[in-house]
Amino acid sequence: MSRPPRIRLSADERAAQLAATARELALEEGLSALTLRAVAARAAVAPALVAHYEPSMDALVARTYSAIVGAELDEVAALLAAVRVGAHADGEVAALAALIRTLLDPARDATTVVWVEAWGLGRRNEALAEAVREHMAAWHAVVTDLVEAGVASGCLATDDPPAVARQVIALIDGANAQAMVLRGGTGGQRLLIAQVMERMLGLAPGDLAPGDAP
Repeated sequence: MSRPPRIRLSADERAAQLAATARELALEEGLSALTLRAVAARAAVAPALVAHYEPSMDALVARTYSAIVGAELDEVAALLAAVRVGAHADGEVAALAALIRTLLDPARDATTVVWVEAWGLGRRNEALAEAVREHMAAWHAVVTDLVEAGVASGCLATDDPPAVARQVIALIDGANAQAMVLRGGTGGQRLLIAQVMERMLGLAPGDLAPGDAP
């Protein structure tokens, strides 16, 4: 039986293929699955070829993490902007409610695993640690800007938007990390986070989680 002819890829095409393979593998099995042999097997190439294009697996892990979480950040930031524009009033309140629902959606579990693993793996991978710090700062900026806009429009009340943003992100990150091993879904966490945020921002009960339940 004859084998199908091998298609030779250019250097750029091969690098893109390996990067896409690494993203696919990380989303399916987590960052810890990104080994030289695993990437090679998924891409159906020799490990030596992966090593040629990716001489540092630490750097590949960091780039793969950045590609995955960067795409999520862009997606969610666009969603929040659309919610603010589409809301008839109190757009920042609607956007914060959307933030809670979106980031605690079980459909995002694959990306959540990448985040959670990155915090642990970053202890021994400085390139990954730097990428984590960069993306955490980017998330903080998005949430801070949202809270500041809400304060300016009068629908939110706080004298320290950056501190509130840090607390919001910590609550969501903590709930998502726990959801990796706890059963029962994220409904209870969504309601808890909404209640805490409502108190922090001078909102009425239910403003951020109308109808939500554990």
